[in-house]
Amino acid sequence: MQASLSNCPAPAKLNLFLHVTGRRADGYHLLQTVFQLLDRSDTLDFSVRDDGRIRRTNDVPGVPEETDLVVRAARLLQTAAGKPHLGADITVHKQLPMGGGLGGGSSDAATTLTVLNHLWQTGLNRTQLMALGLQLGADVPFFLFGRNAFAEGVGEDLIALETANRWFVVIEPGVSVPTAIIFSSEELTRDTKVVRITDFPEAHNLLDSDFGKNDLEVVAAKQFPPVAEAIKWLKTYGNARMTGSGACVFCSFEHEHQADEVLKQVPSKWIAWKAKAMQEHPLAHLISS
Repeated sequence: MQASLSNCPAPAKLNLFLHVTGRRADGYHLLQTVFQLLDRSDTLDFSVRDDGRIRRTNDVPGVPEETDLVVRAARLLQTAAGKPHLGADITVHKQLPMGGGLGGGSSDAATTLTVLNHLWQTGLNRTQLMALGLQLGADVPFFLFGRNAFAEGVGEDLIALETANRWFVVIEPGVSVPTAIIFSSEELTRDTKVVRITDFPEAHNLLDSDFGKNDLEVVAAKQFPPVAEAIKWLKTYGNARMTGSGACVFCSFEHEHQADEVLKQVPSKWIAWKAKAMQEHPLAHLISS
């Protein structure tokens, strides 16, 4: 049994559009979105233990170990796979902001399920891991799916989609937006018309079209003025919008040098960076279909 794996990527995602089409009886919202993987990541280190203990070895500001999705994911897999004697030391190197709409915590959890499934030799396939991931959060199955996707339901019904090989400028406006606040807002519209995958432009043209919007953006921008300010600024360079429930804002460019030029202009009060679109999760090969 392999004892450890280091520098395991947990990539960011963007929502190229995000429509809220309804609400289930259990309170979960019905969504339609296109998920786009980026080459900017958190990274995690894993070392197998033989005493059943699961530990996060470092401090993550604002995230207690017991509630960390990484720890919860490891324990969920340990139980589901019937491997109580196996444990892990996990180190989380955060690069993605919390409350940014980039899926950082969900991606960390998916990487944990992927890597420990491999190291512990539990043999669960992609469908089984995605079902476990859904227990942790609606975005987790996407990161286990392994490819960019059109998503429906609460985000777990996925169809693979090839997207444009674009460059993105992403701005962190300096606020953390709690997802629950946005989804519980009375101002959130929950009746956007349901679309089919054939209703919107080919994914490689999606970012050049006026199709779609982020239904959560209006609510977040009103409650968190820095989000509104970042969107307004970035719109001067293209079709900028918010990702997820916020706070991060993005705009896409065909060429890297275009992204570089915009980055030079970003006000110093914001953290901003560029990232390239990825078509496949870098750890997708570790999971059997």
